[in-house]
Amino acid sequence: MILWHNPRCSKSREALKLLEDKGYEVEVFRYLDTPPSFEQLESLHKVLGVPAIEMVRTKEAAFREHGLSKDDPDEALLNAMVAEPKLIERPILVRGNRAVIGRPPERVLDLAAE
Repeated sequence: MILWHNPRCSKSREALKLLEDKGYEVEVFRYLDTPPSFEQLESLHKVLGVPAIEMVRTKEAAFREHGLSKDDPDEALLNAMVAEPKLIERPILVRGNRAVIGRPPERVLDLAAE
């Protein structure tokens, strides 16, 4: 399992702690330290199976600064997340060919238990 993680985010820290407390081995991907490529985000988007806008932190200042809107096409939103990784919603747990956005953080446990 891979957790897309931002250690400064309380929800992300909570999700990681929940997984570790249950004994799950988790690889942590600190996407702010190693920004993902467009291909990585596109793959994550497919695995999540949600509109790209659900992967975006729309309340971040960068969302407005880039002139983005909730109606933008998925490709534009993915490109924006490549340019500004802080726009990526977190945490995201990936397990094989499935993934879930950990909002609330307890959602990661549902995927981890499968």
